[in-house]
Amino acid sequence: MNLPVTQVSIEITHPGGPDVLQPCQRHTPVPNDNQVLIEVAAAGVNRPDVFQRLGFYPPPPGASDIPGLEVSGTVVAIGSAVTHWALGDEVCALLSGGGYSQYAVAQEALCLSIPKGLSLTNAAALPETCFTVWHNLFERAELKAGEWLLVHGGASGIGTTAIQMATALGVNVIATAGSDEKCAMCETLGAVKAINYNDCDFVSESLKITPAGVDVILDMVGGDYVQKNFSVCAPKARIVSIAFLRGSKVEIDLMPVMLKQLVITGSTLRAQPLEHKARIAKGVQNNVWPLIEKQHFKPIIDHTFSLTQASEAHALMESNKNIGKILLIAESEIG
Repeated sequence: MNLPVTQVSIEITHPGGPDVLQPCQRHTPVPNDNQVLIEVAAAGVNRPDVFQRLGFYPPPPGASDIPGLEVSGTVVAIGSAVTHWALGDEVCALLSGGGYSQYAVAQEALCLSIPKGLSLTNAAALPETCFTVWHNLFERAELKAGEWLLVHGGASGIGTTAIQMATALGVNVIATAGSDEKCAMCETLGAVKAINYNDCDFVSESLKITPAGVDVILDMVGGDYVQKNFSVCAPKARIVSIAFLRGSKVEIDLMPVMLKQLVITGSTLRAQPLEHKARIAKGVQNNVWPLIEKQHFKPIIDHTFSLTQASEAHALMESNKNIGKILLIAESEIG
């Protein structure tokens, strides 16, 4: 296959609003020994992409400055040491950057097969969210069947993934969301109860459902939720922070942490060593893909845009009106 020398990518011209995302011509990347080159069918849009656009989340050393942390597509070139993938294989992959492009390189170990029954395009919604949820809930927090999980931002891409994955694995889920429509979707996906945080106090409402408190909290909000999380926790609960949409600097009373023996942890995915991400990939392949293939879990897609409409996709994400994932479709895939 003759690959083009250059490709269309979406670059961040300078830190700022969605309009700073502009199409450009970049050299088509060449995979190193342990990488594959993917002709992109679709790329997922994630909150870290927004933070990068704003100038708050720079790519790690050696990563592309083009945003985009997950793609699906077809392998069109392979490095000399690649053994698991061949030309023509359809995969989805976790990236350190570069997904908003017609072609993207991915580490062999971070590519996954497309789950049976799922379209190539929709598979782009899986890697970032599935890696994040599996690692934070089931590895870091050691969430187990029968426990109570509270998911903040239940209608987001991470939230809809966490609700479905946890429910399918026997966990009782409570979710928070910002509208009745979003709450209804959370309950459709398996949440025992979804709480509209604009109308109700999630602490008191959650304790009505499970008076002993919740065992694990997945928090992407931060801010004033930090203290409230302590109040809704059961003894020995685990709180996992993955983002701070309401701020990371707060004044809190830590006494409940000591009295309840709480565990507070968190992580980012992008900067973790390759061997750690490869381990997470195996966990996702072995534990999450079967749930999708058995139709216990599916990616919820709110909207798709063409690659060159990345600014519109970011504007939608920042409006917080989306329920589930937002995807960018490569131009060759449209129509």
